[in-house]
Amino acid sequence: MHDNSHFSGTTVIAVKRCGKIVMAGDGQVTHGDTVMKQNARKIRRLYSDKVLCGFAGATADAFALLARFDAKLEEYKGNLKRAAVELAKEWRTDKALRRLEALIVVADIEHMLLISGNGDVVEPDDDVLAIGSGGPFALSAARALLAHTKLGAEEIALESIKIAASLCIFTNENIITEVLS
Repeated sequence: MHDNSHFSGTTVIAVKRCGKIVMAGDGQVTHGDTVMKQNARKIRRLYSDKVLCGFAGATADAFALLARFDAKLEEYKGNLKRAAVELAKEWRTDKALRRLEALIVVADIEHMLLISGNGDVVEPDDDVLAIGSGGPFALSAARALLAHTKLGAEEIALESIKIAASLCIFTNENIITEVLS
């Protein structure tokens, strides 16, 4: 169910393979049942381009979280896990932050993590994470491609978003990718 008062609906995926981490996101922003933008950039580079961050949810909330996470990265000298845990703790306990409606995926060359407002910091077992309305579709596609093909991380991320776009009306094929290697 999509709340018409929020901009929502997206797909962001992070895939790790052969020493690369690729994060890809579609470009669609919707408001209720209306497409408002086709080429939104839902992935950012942080901490001197060493960290990727993708977001899903209310846009203003996601930008507020990105700024907080960037500050945590600076505070903890690029330690992704420590910055993620500290952000999750702050997000869960701060009265204003608790109201933010978003999920973020962060990655450096070694780790990828999902961070939520419930205090969750999750590192996947299988080198793939996906968020957003099309996230389950992209995640399923990526897991199959990782297990049954020799495709690289970038190709898997792109194909997974395309598959999600064919199933999720809140996801399009205007895909932006960022690569760490």
